[in-house]
Amino acid sequence: METLWNRGACSIREIQEAFPESKRPAYTTVQTTVYRMLEGKKAVKIVRRISNANIFDAAISRDDAGRKLIDDLLSLFGGRGKPVMAHLVESGSLSLDDVKEAEQEIRKLARKGKPQ
Repeated sequence: METLWNRGACSIREIQEAFPESKRPAYTTVQTTVYRMLEGKKAVKIVRRISNANIFDAAISRDDAGRKLIDDLLSLFGGRGKPVMAHLVESGSLSLDDVKEAEQEIRKLARKGKPQ
């Protein structure tokens, strides 16, 4: 997905070649992954066909994918954010500035009358 978000529409070969040579997966591995994201996840779409090669592009934005991932993570904790926040604090991944920014967002939602 990173390649499609950064470069735009690409063939399987172009996606494969975007990986560093030392960590480059096999063409068939990339092909299988792309088609799973196309058929199962609907995260990728075919935008055109050149000869017998499909050209793929992201069907979802990076932000939407991030939101979905976070929603899936929270569902593992019964929708509770507290265990996730606790881990972020303990690991040092969450700064005081992050907390202040989150607090501002919560206050904006409260003013709009949306549940927090």
